[in-house]
Amino acid sequence: MAAERQVYSIKELNRYIRMKLDSDNLLSDVWIRGEISNFTHHGSGHMYFTLKDESSRIKAIMFASHNQRLPFIPKEGARVIARGNVTVYERDGQYQFYATHMQPDGIGSLYLAYEQLKSKLEQEGLFAEARKRPLPRFPKCIGVITSPTGAAVRDIVITLQRRFPQVAIVIYPVLVQGKGAAPSIVKAIGALNRMGEADVLIVGRGGGSLEELWAFNEEEVARAISASRIPVISAVGHETDFTIADFAADLRAATPTAAAELAVPHAGELAAQLRQQQQRLRQALQRRAQRGRERHAGLERSLALAGPRRSLMQHTQRLDQLRERLQRSADARLSRSRERTAVLHHSLQRFHPQSSVAAARQRTESIRRELMGAMQARLQEKKSRYVAEIRHLDALSPLKVMSRGYSLVYDEAEEHLIKSLTEVQLGDLVVIKMNDGQLNCQVWGMKEDGKDDDEGSGA
Repeated sequence: MAAERQVYSIKELNRYIRMKLDSDNLLSDVWIRGEISNFTHHGSGHMYFTLKDESSRIKAIMFASHNQRLPFIPKEGARVIARGNVTVYERDGQYQFYATHMQPDGIGSLYLAYEQLKSKLEQEGLFAEARKRPLPRFPKCIGVITSPTGAAVRDIVITLQRRFPQVAIVIYPVLVQGKGAAPSIVKAIGALNRMGEADVLIVGRGGGSLEELWAFNEEEVARAISASRIPVISAVGHETDFTIADFAADLRAATPTAAAELAVPHAGELAAQLRQQQQRLRQALQRRAQRGRERHAGLERSLALAGPRRSLMQHTQRLDQLRERLQRSADARLSRSRERTAVLHHSLQRFHPQSSVAAARQRTESIRRELMGAMQARLQEKKSRYVAEIRHLDALSPLKVMSRGYSLVYDEAEEHLIKSLTEVQLGDLVVIKMNDGQLNCQVWGMKEDGKDDDEGSGA
């Protein structure tokens, strides 16, 4: 049995107890009321104290991250209502109360109502930054919703007139505390929205107790501020006073005077800024004018403006040079063209048909002369031969023979020369041609050479 018993260390036990306490819903968010004792505000900013009542006590601690926003300074013996959780400090084995909120006792119910309403509206998104509207930089009219008899309205008006005298101010008097305060504020916000004259609304009052400021923690006021078409600046109480209206407004001012300062620019500062801008503009214009003068002077000194004729002469000289280059180029090209033409002409002349024709003519003339010479020679030869033949023929001509006493005998028809006796018969008619004429004869007798007897008597 002893082997099955589990033994814990003190640390494990304390951790187990802490886990038990941390998992308890009541102990993780609990409100307690008590009197502060043994209060110590450590140099680190954390507050250590004991909360006690008539019959019990509990150690408490409030870290600096939470106590920085406390609206009051806790003191020894003060009665407070605190919100926080209960857990165990493991090292000492003591349970403690870790406070996150704390307020003086006596107004606890209002504070609880405040926290509950704040949580509700926050969950609805009424405090979202996206809903915040920017204020106009130069408003023409400021609507002030506050008590007409309090110091707040005087501070607001004086501050507005001092900072921006041009702005118009519309004061809508309302109750700022008491039962009728919230409806009065809601009515004023609605009325100024319907009038449409104001560019910015300041809703607020001077400082006071939580009960006196409670009208600005009413839900209807918060919703009226949120529904306003005109941007709203909340200015309730002092810097440490936070109301629901502050969260619902487009801008929270710590005091009414601060609200007036946020609503309008400072005319003096604007005038100073304007003078500064004028000075900067004047200096910029002077620098620009100076640059313009320097540029103008530079242009005047430039060659183009200082000596346009000189520049023109340079261009003229350049033009002459280009013209000479062009002329030389044209001449060279013309010369090359002429040389090429001459070469081509010479080439053409070598093969010109006129020279061929002349040569042909010369050859023709030469041949003609040779032919004529040959013809003349041949003719002369023929003539000589002809003469010789004529002479030969003449020598052989029967006429020539007949001139020497010979005659020719033809038949009667003078077609056949009779050369033999055998070609004629006695009694045939024959024609005897002589040198100077002819004789028509008849054969009466024939005698052959070498014979004595005639066959007949001759004619």
